[in-house]
Amino acid sequence: MKTLAELTKRIVAFRDARDWQQFHNPKDLAISLVLEAGEVMEHFQWKNKEEMDKYVIEHKDEIGEELADTLYWILLMSHDLKIDVIKSFEKKMKKNEEKYSVEKAKGKHTKYNKL
Repeated sequence: MKTLAELTKRIVAFRDARDWQQFHNPKDLAISLVLEAGEVMEHFQWKNKEEMDKYVIEHKDEIGEELADTLYWILLMSHDLKIDVIKSFEKKMKKNEEKYSVEKAKGKHTKYNKL
């Protein structure tokens, strides 16, 4: 299994070989991330639970490609902005664990400020 650092190195090499860094400012990277996330959502739009369950089985590769596209932009943005995404993830999970304690949140979809 590759590490995030190895994936990021490959992404940066891909971009740099094509001289695309000149187009990659934070705004456009963020827009690209949102556009790819939208493509993930398109797979599920207008489907009920049964349709989604069947669709996921039949289109797992395509959904995986869209998830990979979002990961691409996340890793590229974190690289360019010099953000340690693993450290940020750990910090955010700690906050989430505090906001959504098991005792208060288990089995509920209520936002933390309403628990």
